[in-house]
Amino acid sequence: MPYRQIYYQIIFTTKYRKTTLNLEHDAELYKYIWGIIRNKKCKLYRINGMHDHIHIFSDLHPTVCLSDFVKDIKVASNLWMKKSGLFPDFEEWQESYSAFPYSEREKDMIINYVKN
Repeated sequence: MPYRQIYYQIIFTTKYRKTTLNLEHDAELYKYIWGIIRNKKCKLYRINGMHDHIHIFSDLHPTVCLSDFVKDIKVASNLWMKKSGLFPDFEEWQESYSAFPYSEREKDMIINYVKN
């Protein structure tokens, strides 16, 4: 197994930043996204969001391209959200996203900060 040290904070928003994410059902959405990430052989460290965007902090397996990773999460979660009926006002994710790389030391600082 290759050694990896690729961590990203990924942020993407709803189309036109409409407040369509029902926070009553965010746990179900986060579990679904966690499954996508796990199937990509990546590890989820944190996930959170607001009514119009999501933050994901995960590592990236060396065989996974960042743009494909984000695209797969957005496409699959888009379909699931519409099918589930838990997010009736949700239309789609915005096309763009932000991704910020972190080092091992920064990752530990973020995880420890969130725990306290």
